[in-house]
Amino acid sequence: MYRSRLKGRLDKNVLSYMSSINDDLLLLDYDILGSQAHSIMLYEQKLIKKSELKKILDALDSAKKKDLRKLAFEYEDIHEALEAFVVKKAGMEAGGKMHTARSRNDQVALDIRMKARDDINNISIQVIELINKLLFKASQNKDSIMPMYTHLQHAQIGTFSHYLLSYSDILLRDLERLNGCYERVNKSPLGTIAIGGSSINIDRKKTASLLSFSGIVENSIDATTSRDTIIELCFCLSMIMIDLSRIAEDFILWSSSEFDYVELADELTSSSSVMPQKKNPCPLELMRAKAAYVIGLVFSIMAMVKALPSGYSRDLQDTKHVLFRAITITSDSLNIMGSVIETLHVNKKTMLKSAENSYAISLDIAEELVRNGMVFRKTHKVVGELVRVASRTGKNLCNLTENEIRNVAGKELTPLISKIIKNISPKHSVQSRVSVGSPNPKEQIRMIKDRKRKVNGYKLTIEKRSERVHYSFENLARIVKSF
Repeated sequence: MYRSRLKGRLDKNVLSYMSSINDDLLLLDYDILGSQAHSIMLYEQKLIKKSELKKILDALDSAKKKDLRKLAFEYEDIHEALEAFVVKKAGMEAGGKMHTARSRNDQVALDIRMKARDDINNISIQVIELINKLLFKASQNKDSIMPMYTHLQHAQIGTFSHYLLSYSDILLRDLERLNGCYERVNKSPLGTIAIGGSSINIDRKKTASLLSFSGIVENSIDATTSRDTIIELCFCLSMIMIDLSRIAEDFILWSSSEFDYVELADELTSSSSVMPQKKNPCPLELMRAKAAYVIGLVFSIMAMVKALPSGYSRDLQDTKHVLFRAITITSDSLNIMGSVIETLHVNKKTMLKSAENSYAISLDIAEELVRNGMVFRKTHKVVGELVRVASRTGKNLCNLTENEIRNVAGKELTPLISKIIKNISPKHSVQSRVSVGSPNPKEQIRMIKDRKRKVNGYKLTIEKRSERVHYSFENLARIVKSF
């Protein structure tokens, strides 16, 4: 189709090497929509006749119903295959005009942006669904007291709901990033041709409107050459995968016999070929690996474009595969994590016992001493020494004798410290927190309510922009039928 100067058919090995058809098949529907909008614009600009437009649109409609896969593999990509089909169906005099004032360069950039736009909306909805599951599970676990960790060591007393809320907040930031990325993706490159625009009087804003873009990528070099929005989307996906991987790591640890804080549903775990007792968190382990893979994809796409000269180069063809793979993995991982959260069994008694047997109330003791007029740094030293004594003798802090406390803190402080230690429990520790964002049950209730409100706001935004695209395509379909 495109070999005007070049004689003979493309070498089969070269065709196979250059072909992106497997990835392009995901773009076929978008390529048809773009071709419909472009052809209608050509007619409205009086560049093709109504009879020619009808033949083109009829051929494009036939392409929707026909399996182009067999035909497509004879060409370098889906764009050439679709045009060849239209020319054959509509005739050269009509079909040959469809590509007027258009290049594969702006055509493929258009298709990728249209698909990426849908993918962002779909991934965003999945993130929202996961956040809602986290919030629901959090509402069930406001009283599930557990140790919180730094450096994988007991740090402070917290609740499982507080942990779940932390990841709902992290995923909300992922939504923010996707929202910003959507705004930059939602610009039309169509009509910039290969790199320098056209001398033919086309209307770029018309096609952008028909295809529900918020505007155009104005500079013709930028429109066909740049893939920064795709890199940005891959990065957004990698951040989601990093967050999922960290949740997976926690649940892998906490579902082990040594922790026994949570238990994964049977249907979400694997057994051993030889050890009958095994219940392996294999999906979560694979999620860690897939997160690493998506991170690698980001570096891959960045490396592809980092040394390209201005203007389109065929290297950019392979960015599609990277993007589509990252989208698939992230979507699948969000689904799996949603099932994990939804079916997760929380062993509240085990968590509480671990908290009771820890020294994680140490900061609470120190802060109570501060409220009684003692300098914090001194309380830090005293409580640290008390922990040393308790640890050495295998006791909890509450089981220290007055003599042991006196040897560390002195006679004057012993009654106060003894009283504080006796009165502080993991439950008291959590309830005593007054700072914003703490695991205090009242704060948990407030934060859950606030996050639900935020999630609903994002959901409304995504639904509105999805509806705009849907209505634009319905309008395009009505225009097509009118011919």
